[in-house]
Amino acid sequence: MERITPCSIVTGASSGIGQSLAIELAQKGHHLALMARNATALSDTVAHCESHGVKVVSVIGDVSFPEDCQKLIDSAVSAFGRIDALYNNAGISMRALFTDVDVEVLERVMRINFWGAVYCTKYALPHLLASKGSVIGVSSVAGFKGLPARTGYSASKFAMHGFLESLRIENRHTGLHVLIACPGYTASNIRKTALNAQGDTQKESPLNEKKLMSSEEVAQHIVRAVERRRTHLVLTFQGKMALLINALSSRLADWVAYRVISKEPDSPFH
Repeated sequence: MERITPCSIVTGASSGIGQSLAIELAQKGHHLALMARNATALSDTVAHCESHGVKVVSVIGDVSFPEDCQKLIDSAVSAFGRIDALYNNAGISMRALFTDVDVEVLERVMRINFWGAVYCTKYALPHLLASKGSVIGVSSVAGFKGLPARTGYSASKFAMHGFLESLRIENRHTGLHVLIACPGYTASNIRKTALNAQGDTQKESPLNEKKLMSSEEVAQHIVRAVERRRTHLVLTFQGKMALLINALSSRLADWVAYRVISKEPDSPFH
């Protein structure tokens, strides 16, 4: 019997967790359909993946545009005839107090983090149902606990969680697998590209990136969770403790969240 090569789609594949997911999947023999906005960086990811002997199609696009998401799904189906997993990884963060932030910043974050996942999942769903495949949302603990100075980011992740939870329940009897993955603080460029109150990138991370979990390690955990068809994945001790504290006492969790973020370098609370 001929072995079927799985096809996985990864958005935001040009750097960080998305790039590491693509390479991890390539090492496991998955054909890939990748999308990102940065053409040069995406071509580097494609080259890395192709060096493992898999086929890769790439789309330069933005998940906040439904037509780009449709093009990505169509490209995958045209090239490979199937979709086995959709990794909704593309995302952007923000860092500003709500009193200071331009509402357009929140709208932009929501379009990428939430609507991007909705668009891609909508177009891929018929193919995922046919393969009894997986929908993965690369999310954050901010989707379980609202974080100060991250109103737009937390809102987008809460929305993603609600969407994916509902999708999972709707498909209890179809074979569709849905995973919400919350990596915690990961060494990537998401904090450098986070938007400030005016919608500009903050460029410098407020954290010591060298002390954070690597994107490669995060990707390994996420792919393993998909293989085991887990429903939730929370990584890092800090992330797990945040959820535990919030479950025990939301007021204590509020205090901890405020204390941690107010002590960040150049915190908006200063």
